[in-house]
Amino acid sequence: MTLQPDLPLNGLYGGVILEHFRNPKCRQRLKQPDIEIEEFNPFCGDRVKLQMQFDRLGAIIRISNEVEGCSILQATASMMSEILLGKTRESILVIDHNFRSLLRGDDGSEVLGDLVAMKVVRDHPVRIKCALLPWLALEEGLDQYERDFEK
Repeated sequence: MTLQPDLPLNGLYGGVILEHFRNPKCRQRLKQPDIEIEEFNPFCGDRVKLQMQFDRLGAIIRISNEVEGCSILQATASMMSEILLGKTRESILVIDHNFRSLLRGDDGSEVLGDLVAMKVVRDHPVRIKCALLPWLALEEGLDQYERDFEK
């Protein structure tokens, strides 16, 4: 089945978003995740499931995203998953803060990599929730990891 974008993406969002939408990263399910979190937006039906494995220092060594929803959600989950590999909680929180700042109107940061392309979502405020859904799952996953493994 060919994925069809929910908006005409050519020219609107640009090549980076299109690339992550058409060729999403980190979609291979993990056999033994340390954490598995699902977030759902009941208003539009978007859903994201994150699976993560951590090393003994708390850095993400494997991550998987399973996404059902719009092109922005799919691209953001792909970009987020790719940039988080090898990062510890402290680094992840910096990226999370910078991404949220980008969506609020800041110019972005070099720590965001491909995620900087999501600044166009600011022009479509209804899409900000789509871009944030994977990050909500990530936050819940990090909280769960902290409760379960960092005792």
